[in-house]
Amino acid sequence: MGLLRLVSYNIHGGVGRDRRFNERRILDVLRETEADVIALQEVENTKHGLDVLKWLASELGYHHVAGATLVREDAHYGNGLLARCPIHASSLLDLSWRGREPRGAISADIECEGQRLHIVATHLGLRPAERREQVTRLINLFRQKPSERAVLLGDLNEWFLWGRPLRWLHAHFGRPPALPTFPSGCPVAALDRVWVKPRQCLRSVAVHRSPLARLASDHLPVVATLDLAACTARAAVLATHAHARSFAGA
Repeated sequence: MGLLRLVSYNIHGGVGRDRRFNERRILDVLRETEADVIALQEVENTKHGLDVLKWLASELGYHHVAGATLVREDAHYGNGLLARCPIHASSLLDLSWRGREPRGAISADIECEGQRLHIVATHLGLRPAERREQVTRLINLFRQKPSERAVLLGDLNEWFLWGRPLRWLHAHFGRPPALPTFPSGCPVAALDRVWVKPRQCLRSVAVHRSPLARLASDHLPVVATLDLAACTARAAVLATHAHARSFAGA
């Protein structure tokens, strides 16, 4: 049982810092990360007549789930999920708030290395009150669908490391590293984040800083490595404790 690599990447519609659309640069950056699961934000699903998400999935040989939040006649825009592993179930969560730009999340159950993971990929709003409500709904989603192994990742748009949304997420998942990913040329803000439960499963978090990644989008990809063996060991410990409590109460 090995390691699993997850990436969250805001691709800015495939438009790089040179203001040029180039879907192949995005593909090459994703290949550089060697990710098993990829959460994408700001995906133009029919940019220049190309379904970018479907094209990326085909080029990588990955499964995919589209999570459009803006649906137009000429282009759909929103989130996307790519996975080397089989996706057993998926659903979309509407996180739109009071007339602001529509926001959403993709919820998916993925099986990798014989282990089930509940993955939620999202892109939150720009206003603090908007994010507070959206994070509350996301945490409720995890509570309503408890899982031994769960991951939340995406562009949280949270500039304030002391803000309530981050404190709530830390309380639920534990506190992961916060590494700057924006703007890609000289990153100062940790907008792109990954939370994992149980926290012991998270082996490392890094930012992919290749020259191509600095050019291809205005965000850099954040890369998290999960230790599936640690996830399994932690689940076994919890199961043993639960059995002991049940036996003691019998």
